[in-house]
Amino acid sequence: MQSRSNIPDPLDGLATTLDRSSFAAIAQLTSGQSPATLAQSFSDWWTHILCSPGRQLQLAAKGGRKLMRLADYAMRSASGSDHEPAIDPLPQDRRFADAAWKRHPFDLIEQAFLLQQQWWHAATTGVSGVTGHHEAIVEFATRQMLDMVSPTNFIPTNPVLQQRILETGGQCLVEGARFFCDDLERLVRGEPAAGTEAYRVGEKVAATAGKVVFRNRVMELIQYAPATETVRPEPILIVPAWIMKYYILDLSPENSLIRWLVGQGYTVFCISWHNPDSADRDLDMEDYRLLGPMAAVDVIQAITGTEKIHAAGYCIGGTLLAITAAAMARDEDKRLASVTLFAAQTEFSEPGELGLFIDEAEINLIDAMMWARGFLDSSQMGGAFQMLRSNDLVWSRILSTYLMGEREPMTDLIAWNADGTRMPYAMHAQYLRRLFLDNDLAEGRYEAGGHPVSLSGLRMPIFMVGTETDHVAPWRSTHKLHMLTGAEIRFVLTSGGHNAGIVSEPGHPHRHFRVATRMQDGPAPGPDTWLERAELREGSWWPEWSSWLGSHSGKAAAPPSMGAPERNYPPLGDAPGRYVLER
Repeated sequence: MQSRSNIPDPLDGLATTLDRSSFAAIAQLTSGQSPATLAQSFSDWWTHILCSPGRQLQLAAKGGRKLMRLADYAMRSASGSDHEPAIDPLPQDRRFADAAWKRHPFDLIEQAFLLQQQWWHAATTGVSGVTGHHEAIVEFATRQMLDMVSPTNFIPTNPVLQQRILETGGQCLVEGARFFCDDLERLVRGEPAAGTEAYRVGEKVAATAGKVVFRNRVMELIQYAPATETVRPEPILIVPAWIMKYYILDLSPENSLIRWLVGQGYTVFCISWHNPDSADRDLDMEDYRLLGPMAAVDVIQAITGTEKIHAAGYCIGGTLLAITAAAMARDEDKRLASVTLFAAQTEFSEPGELGLFIDEAEINLIDAMMWARGFLDSSQMGGAFQMLRSNDLVWSRILSTYLMGEREPMTDLIAWNADGTRMPYAMHAQYLRRLFLDNDLAEGRYEAGGHPVSLSGLRMPIFMVGTETDHVAPWRSTHKLHMLTGAEIRFVLTSGGHNAGIVSEPGHPHRHFRVATRMQDGPAPGPDTWLERAELREGSWWPEWSSWLGSHSGKAAAPPSMGAPERNYPPLGDAPGRYVLER
């Protein structure tokens, strides 16, 4: 007889559905940001501030000193004797670079804002008792509010904007209003951003010649046509992130990494991910592993007849590749000649500012939102990335477009960034919880094929690229793979950010990189030690990677056929294929 304690509650299912529906509604209203996390963070900070009289006294003194510095500057500025500023903007802050900000009274407005910004940073950081996560959220939220009320955003307090209005007779405001209406109309209609039509996929971008040689539910596999009489016997498989279209690596001909690799004498294959919809809600990380890189390796081997394959992964595609390589090593599958990771994390204890959006409350909200729709829309993910750099990606663009009446020139990279993708419910929920929140991969709990995988099993040579200003995958976080495996690792730290640092073709001005190798089973240097020892070089890192690949490749021979009809892999159509065009 079943005990009363074991009888299922008939309201369990209804309660779960009601709760999820409620959280999904909240997520829609807040663009996926958890109000509970924000409330908890500010409560934690405020409570500890109230209990810290010493800290209160210190902040009051700081505020007094800043007022005195501002008054001193005002007197020196009025006398015209000395214009040495009371405070300089941070190096990355370009809002006040124009000389107009040095004129009175706008110099006082700028100085007052910067001093206030500095004070709020001091007030929201270093408070005893506040958890690190809550402190980061409070500091970030305060910075967002300050960015919103920056004097650069308003006509009465922005001399550059005032000058622009006078020069154009107010026409810039008319043009800005027209741009705003156009952008709003495009948003309502679900149309791409203005100017992206100049970068049609398959024509101006993603135009490297090739064939789709395989297709399944998750991806298309593109094989690129050879550009040299002979090629290295080991083909290269590229695994891009599914939160972006693959052609970030095949932009315009002059900055296409794929085209450049083909020109270096390599046979290149690239995965083009399907853009999922609600019907794909149950696709999980294991589906992406098996139907993505594992299926691709099988197809590439069948087409080329090679025993070894170079594999490269970008961003979360690199994380998936690392999981795949670890599972292959566990299963004694030795088909990977090398692994290359572009801005890809394998250890998530310090994910950078993206960690602001990852905790139990936040994941619960995102989970409910994805559960309701079956996927995470690209706008939610893109919005989070924009908030991390609101000065550059939000407010400066609003100012220049809608007030200055000047549209930012469209580029292939900006057009690509506007071509977003969705993520299926099951996969993204697993990714956020198991990797970001629980750090299962680095700690040996992540399972692939029903069994745990360990990054310590990676023994093939590894090439890694981190970027200096990466706000998505900070280079110090990507560098942690040194601590997780004894494999040979050649680590490159290049100038630029998450995207621009990778799209860094030879001849690109103002580029540099640092490089150093940790030999197999050698000591693992910390990031600071590595930075001290690494060699600084000018230019693009692409030739460095090509040279490294060449040192782990065989002698060049005739290129393989495009596809292999005799092995049931006939060409299915021209690159870039169908999946990349899905919206």
